[in-house]
Amino acid sequence: MNPAPGPRTHAPSQEAAVVQFYWEFVAREDKLKEFERYYSSEGLWATLFRKHPGYCGTILLRDAETPRRFLSIDRWDSFAAHVGMRAQFSAEYEELDRVCEGFTESERRIGVFEDEYDENS
Repeated sequence: MNPAPGPRTHAPSQEAAVVQFYWEFVAREDKLKEFERYYSSEGLWATLFRKHPGYCGTILLRDAETPRRFLSIDRWDSFAAHVGMRAQFSAEYEELDRVCEGFTESERRIGVFEDEYDENS
């Protein structure tokens, strides 16, 4: 008989994510593979973000109706963690951003959203 399942084994930071940065991209047709390689949950952006302990993961979604349109969701345990990563790794961030400019026709930050909020504040 198998024992009852144990507790969930997600990394603690995934459970604690409270801030999500949403970005919309339209990838260039001739750069789809590169775009996906850089922006996926295992891509080079995620690799950079993982250097900071406040990073909780990335989700990359492809639009079912417009296959070159993507939504990226970067999850952090706090807004301050994201700011800290940008400050700590600013040179790497800027270089990666420069390289990725050639992969897209458009890029738009949709906003920063909280998973939970205090209704009394």
